[in-house]
Amino acid sequence: MAMSKIKKGDLVKVIAGKDVGAEGKVLSVDVKNHKVLVEGVNKVFKHTKPSMQNQQGGIVEKEAPIDISNVMYLYKGSPVRIGFEGTGKDKKRVAKVDGKLEVID
Repeated sequence: MAMSKIKKGDLVKVIAGKDVGAEGKVLSVDVKNHKVLVEGVNKVFKHTKPSMQNQQGGIVEKEAPIDISNVMYLYKGSPVRIGFEGTGKDKKRVAKVDGKLEVID
């Protein structure tokens, strides 16, 4: 499985699509399909039938996944590129800020 540069819990900014400029926390990452679910971004309406859990039914608003290439990691309030430094157990994520590498986690 490929390693993703964006992880669950990261703060990201949307750089493309209908919600460009929006910021939010990553709720989940689908590495296989290259999708992320960001809190408050790409809201869609789902029409639900009445069921045992939802007696009323109706229209439910929820977030839909967006492509991982449409978001950038926010480091100290500004969007930056992410890279990796080190090998094996010493591998760390780093933010590429002004030509320098700063360790994220």
